[in-house]
Amino acid sequence: MSSWLIIIVLISLLLVSVGMFLVLHWDIKQMTKQLEEIIENFGTNEVVRTHTHNKNLARFAAKINQLIHLFKQDQQQNYTREMNLKQEITNISHDLRTPLTSIKGFSELLSNPSLSEAEKSEYLAVVQKKIDNLTNVVDLFYELSQLDSLDKKMVMEKNFLDQLVVEVMLTFYGEFEKKQLQVQIDEHAVSPILADKKATDRIVANIIQNALAYSKSYVTIGLLEDQEYIRLRVANDVETFNLAEVQRIFDRTFRMDTSRTGEQVGLGLHIVQQLVEKQGGNVVADVAGDEFTLEVSFRKWE
Repeated sequence: MSSWLIIIVLISLLLVSVGMFLVLHWDIKQMTKQLEEIIENFGTNEVVRTHTHNKNLARFAAKINQLIHLFKQDQQQNYTREMNLKQEITNISHDLRTPLTSIKGFSELLSNPSLSEAEKSEYLAVVQKKIDNLTNVVDLFYELSQLDSLDKKMVMEKNFLDQLVVEVMLTFYGEFEKKQLQVQIDEHAVSPILADKKATDRIVANIIQNALAYSKSYVTIGLLEDQEYIRLRVANDVETFNLAEVQRIFDRTFRMDTSRTGEQVGLGLHIVQQLVEKQGGNVVADVAGDEFTLEVSFRKWE
């Protein structure tokens, strides 16, 4: 009897093993079929589904789904990068073509022998302005290309933001006069900051240029101080601006002038954000009514 019992037990174990193997084989076959369908229709949100009781196979299916999710996520990021690159190329083409077209047009006008000296002077002034705008655009693109390598070049040292702001403002004095903008500067002394001089010069200059480009009638510049930071706050009135635009204002592909009829490009504030963050500070933008405000925080010198 004991021999028959052993045989029955062995046969039962064999049948159970065969049954488990067949179930496992069926589960793997179903998973393989699902994977083939997912590969064939990869744009869908399908994942591998299994009702197996085998814990290892269930974990394997979960890892496959995780891999599919990561791959699709990477695919979406690549698509977004590609779209952003195309948008940047479009923006660059426009930012370069617009002043070049204008320069070409006025150059042709200057070849007209019937022009008076006054008209020639007027057209030459316009051409010079367009060349200056074009130079500014090229400079911005160059700065943008250098941002990733700036970490190694920055020299963090003691700087006086109040003095630096006044120095930069003086370089734009003629442009403020020309646009007849009312400028109010808070010149009270504040503690020194820990910053790279060249990068901070560019930060302040880009912010001032932004205010010059989009201000209607006034610009106010103030300095605030707390325990950790010195904050530069620049406010100006604008024609039209909404919260949705503020949320995108630091994107490298964003242009404040959505009609793209203006002469300025939108890279300046993206560069500001990158330079500020590389120095351990931060920058925020806000709009209240028709007033646009930028606030940049610099770490204090200790």
